[in-house]
Amino acid sequence: MQSASPLIVVLGPTAIGKTIFAAQIAHLVNGEIISADSRQVYKHMNIGTGKDYDAYVVNGIPVPFHLIDIVEPTERYDVHRFMKDCEDAIEQVTAKNCIPIMCGGSGLYIQAVLKNYQYTAVPINHNLRAEIGDKPLVELQSFFNQLPENAYKVIADLSTIKRCIRAIEIAVWLEQHTLPKPESIKRKTLVLGLKNSVEERRKNIATRLKQRIENGLIDEVQLLMEKGLNQDQLIYFGLEYKFITYYLMGRINKDELMMQLTTAIQQFAKRQMTYFRKIEREGCEIIWVDASLPEDEKLYTFTQHYHYFIQNLA
Repeated sequence: MQSASPLIVVLGPTAIGKTIFAAQIAHLVNGEIISADSRQVYKHMNIGTGKDYDAYVVNGIPVPFHLIDIVEPTERYDVHRFMKDCEDAIEQVTAKNCIPIMCGGSGLYIQAVLKNYQYTAVPINHNLRAEIGDKPLVELQSFFNQLPENAYKVIADLSTIKRCIRAIEIAVWLEQHTLPKPESIKRKTLVLGLKNSVEERRKNIATRLKQRIENGLIDEVQLLMEKGLNQDQLIYFGLEYKFITYYLMGRINKDELMMQLTTAIQQFAKRQMTYFRKIEREGCEIIWVDASLPEDEKLYTFTQHYHYFIQNLA
């Protein structure tokens, strides 16, 4: 069994203040942040992905961060690549005798690192995607459930069309292939999750979206188009980029943009919480912290668990 560096994780739904909390933790324990956000890896996508650079400065001192602005929007970045990049970043941070703090809301990315998933290495099947890509979610889920049983089917995520297609892709591949048994990694982790009420979450999402629109989010998407990204590429990134592309194409007006995008982000946040609960059910202990508490109280909760965490590293 391979012994791995200890890791702190801060997770939670969108618009809840993960970055600020993680940066304050990093400042407190001499840590560095490793982003676990599937869209913040892309350059030139700042407002829509919520790259709050100012949040990485605590008491005038910058907190180092990793895996932000590392690929062009024309590239495809996936969970398999994230796992490698994340492990490299963890090694870099621990080599400096600092504490790695993985922070983000991409549940699959977080879970893949914690569980050392091997399924992420299954290649893309373009022919299969072309065949099933336009099917509704219910039909995709039915298709998946009819596939032969294997260990992967127990943990597959079928919550969205994109994830269901990937699950089918992996299950079909496993019918004729096997993956090497993953090396067991013994890693001590301290996982903290920020949570709030549904009402508060909806309020925060609406407020933040309004601020982002005022801060130039529509201009950001327009600039990406001018840089050469086509409509399909932008729609691929979902949420803000998808609906603002629709707006710029004239498919929806400004009021429809705000209403539909707000609803989509709220639904996304609900799916995030569902996924985090799934991670819990599979054996990952998450210490939930009330996001509405003052920052000093949230940090106090962290320190109480952190002292115990450090004592048990030996």
